Amino acid sequence: MPLVNTTEMFKKAYEGGYAIGAFNVNNMEIIQGITEAAKELNAPLILQVSAGARKYANQTYLRKLVEAALEETGLPIALHLDHGDSFELCKSCIDGGFSSVMIDGSHLSFEENIALTAKVVEYAHPRGITVEGELGRLAGIEDAVNVSAEDASYTNPAQVQEFVEKTNVDSLAIAIGTSHGAYKFKPGQKPQLRFDILEEVSKRLPGFPIVLHGASSVPQNFVKIINENGGKMPDAIGIPEDMLRQAARMAVCKINIDSDLRLAMTASIRQHFVEHPDHFDPRQYLAPGRAAIKELVKHKIVDVLGCDGKA
Repeated sequence: MPLVNTTEMFKKAYEGGYAIGAFNVNNMEIIQGITEAAKELNAPLILQVSAGARKYANQTYLRKLVEAALEETGLPIALHLDHGDSFELCKSCIDGGFSSVMIDGSHLSFEENIALTAKVVEYAHPRGITVEGELGRLAGIEDAVNVSAEDASYTNPAQVQEFVEKTNVDSLAIAIGTSHGAYKFKPGQKPQLRFDILEEVSKRLPGFPIVLHGASSVPQNFVKIINENGGKMPDAIGIPEDMLRQAARMAVCKINIDSDLRLAMTASIRQHFVEHPDHFDPRQYLAPGRAAIKELVKHKIVDVLGCDGKA
């Protein structure tokens, strides 16, 4: 099966009241853990590559690994650029075999964001590539994305219809209270998603797929393992998974997951070296890291996204 774009999977997700997991990938073991979990649960997948992943692993290597996953699983898989910040980057990924791209013009003015997004759409659509845009700015740090709390802003529902109509974008990432990275909320703070904004957006864009970035939940069991084995991660509270499941039952068709994957792999590797300090073969410590990612992804697919059996 070749790579697919997101059109059909989002249509099914919207109608079915579930979301597709968009998992960031950086190496072979991460891709294997994610796709093995999805295959066992017969779930559709979006594997996404950030600018940082492109620099680390090389776009061609990652695309070939995803092609291998297609051959192994037979699942519908989209290969997506996460947070493309320029037309040139999106064009490079489109020309390089990606089936979906995100152009993030949220740091620009509303008019400039429309112009940039429309330019990417005009190049992508004739080539069968879907495009994700963004309105509103999420706080937090993740790879090349670095937005302070002062610069963050919720999505204005009054702007979404004009944005979609003028850009012809295929999906829209909105800001309703999620944030990038592992350090989302301090102890004592109560995470709260603005479901009123999501509901208003869905009224203005009926049937249109919405995307949530910064939706990792920061599993405390992984933070505890890391800190028990030499780490110094501060206590952090992520987005409660019941809130994410509620969003998936509404208009949200794509939920991005990255930090949780990193925590799962890092916790597993740290624990492995404490238990086996003499190991030096990468296969010995990367194998349990891959297994930890697989179990995490299975949990997300069933309990958060609700997309098991939907491939």
